Parts: sequence; structure tokens; C-alpha cells
Amino acid sequence: MPRLDTFLSYAFRPLFLLSGVFAIFAVVIWMMILNGSAVVGTVGNSLYWHGHEMIVGFVLATVAGFILTAVANWTGRPALSGLPVSWLVTAWLLGRGAMLYANTMPVAASAALDMLFPLSLCIFTAREIFAAGNKRNYKIVLITVILASLNLVFHLGVAGILPGADYIALYLLIHVVVLLVAIVAGRVVPNFTANWLRGQGANETPVVNATVDRIAIALTILTGLAAVFYPGRLTLGVLAMLAAFTHALRVSQWHGLRTVRNPLLFILHVAYLWLPAGYAMMSLASFGWAFTPTAALHGLTMGGIGSMILAMMTRVPLGHTGRPLHASRLTVVAYVILLAAICIRVMSPWNAVDYLGMIELAAAGWCLAFAIFTWVYWPILTGPRVDR
Repeated sequence: MPRLDTFLSYAFRPLFLLSGVFAIFAVVIWMMILNGSAVVGTVGNSLYWHGHEMIVGFVLATVAGFILTAVANWTGRPALSGLPVSWLVTAWLLGRGAMLYANTMPVAASAALDMLFPLSLCIFTAREIFAAGNKRNYKIVLITVILASLNLVFHLGVAGILPGADYIALYLLIHVVVLLVAIVAGRVVPNFTANWLRGQGANETPVVNATVDRIAIALTILTGLAAVFYPGRLTLGVLAMLAAFTHALRVSQWHGLRTVRNPLLFILHVAYLWLPAGYAMMSLASFGWAFTPTAALHGLTMGGIGSMILAMMTRVPLGHTGRPLHASRLTVVAYVILLAAICIRVMSPWNAVDYLGMIELAAAGWCLAFAIFTWVYWPILTGPRVDR
């Protein structure tokens, strides 16, 4: 029987577990909606519910688990645990319930409940980083504030106070999360790779070029703004292609091919490759070539964000529970299934005859990958350290 104090000893334990379960639940609900089942009283446009819950429900839970665990290493302060973690879990659950049954309660009530989790993430992140004077990570605090603010704007749009703002806020949320992936992956992937290559006796290590990094981050911001405010324009096509090239250059310097023998590490490189792939698809889509805007968006979200989340959720718990950094066979199977599902989703518009069938197949692959994660990592996330 898992002990509650162990389960709440790190933010990643309950939040990663909730992310894995919710990744399945939210997609199953979305498939039911697409097939005409009126299963929930979701907020406003059901498409917006899907996008909002995949970002604020699924992604933000993982982001919170990762940041609030990593911040202890960044600041040297004790990891967040106990009552603060239990509050985060409660706030997350209240938000998901509010969004699931939003049409059955006052708009202000559902918005207030849904804001509890992102606001709590802001407060806890800021408290830890500011208390340590950790100026290098002030940008992480800023991103959590932006995420919470955009969630508020989304609800103001739903309420009709800012008409049309729900669409803008939702798509800006997606691109802010892509920016966060680019920032965090740019730190951890070269670092993890360098450590492993040194352990293998390799002479070459990943190259981290500060200029390339700054350009990649700037282009990520500009392309995201163009995608939201100037979709289908020449500006977006050019910026997205430049972003694709810069992110591809960035990841090419990290020696990813040399990590093939270590799936737990190699998947991080593969996940990051979805950023240049997604931006390339976005560029082509803006010119009306090969891909649709929806396919390109899923290249960034399901590919860049989703696969990076699975990569991080299968790595972080191992080190923090005293286990070897080794991917089990089932974990590798989950990687393969997820990558196949992403490919099916971005190519689904090419099958006009059975477009919905392709989406359902991709959704099934997504759910199976995260079901495997939940099965394999449930005892890891709920149990004690093995080296205690």
C-alpha cells in the first residue's frame, strides 16, 4: 500500500501520474465528441475544450511536476512536498471537473476553479526561485505567469467579456508551451547527452551555441505570434521555415545519433526533432503545400510537446527514486507507438476517404502509449526510493 507522505514527497509523483491518466481520458472524451456523443457539458466550443484541456489539463500538470522538482536543483532549496503538493493536486482536480461540467455552473465559478492550478504554479515557482535569488530562472517564472494570464484571457473570451479572446488565448497558450519546451530541452538534452557520452568514453560532446539558441528562441516567439495573428500569410511561411532550420541546426549539434543505444536519451532528441518538423509543416501549410494548418499544429503539439512530455516523464522519476536510467522494453514500445500515432495524425488529412478513421487510429495509439506509461510507472511514482 503506497504511503501518502511518499506519494507527496515530490510534485512529479502525483502530477505525472495524473498527466498519464488524463492523457487517455481527455482523448477518449474528444473521440466521443467527434463521433456525436454528448458526453459532457463542456465550456463553449467543444474544439476549444479539447485544446484547453490538452494544454492546461495534460501539459500544465506535467510542466508543474517537472518545474517544481527541477527548481530544487536550480536553487538548492528543499523540493516542494507535503501540503503544497496536495494542494496542487486538489486545484488541478477542481479545474478539470469545472471544465468538464462548465455548462452546468456559472461561468465565473468554472473560470475561478480552473484558475486555481495555474495560479498556484505561479506562486510556488516564484516563491522558490525568488527566495533563492536564482536570476537565471526568472524567465521560467515569467512563463508561468504568462500561462496563467492567458488562461484567464481564455475564460474572459468564453464569458463574452473579451469576444474572440478565447481563440487567441488558446493558440497563444500552445505556442508558449512550445517555447518552454525549446528553453528547457535546450538545457537538459545537451547536458544529459554530454554526461552519458563522457560515461561511454567519448571525446566529442554536444555543442551548445549561445547565438543559435537565442535565434531559435526569438524565432519561436515570432513564429508563434505570426501563427496566431497572421495565419496563412507570407510572413508566417518565412518565419516558420527559418524556425525549422534553426531548431534543426540546434539539435544537429547535440550528437543525437550517438545515443541510439540509450532509448531513454535518444527519445529526447527524437522528440525535439518534432519542433523543426512541425515548423516546416507550418511553413508549407501557409503556402498551401502538402500539409494543412491542423496537421502542422499537431506536429508541434502532439509531436513536439507530447513526445517530449513522455520522454521526460519516463526519465525524471527514475533518477529521483534511485533507479538506473534505463528504459524498460515496455517503455520503448510506448515510444514507438506514440511516434507512429503522431505520424498518422499529421498525415491524416491526406486520406480524405477516411479522415476520421485516421484520427481515431492516431488517438488509439496516443492512448495506448500513455496507458503503457501509467502501467509501468504507477509503482515507481507511488512507491518509495529503491535505494533507501
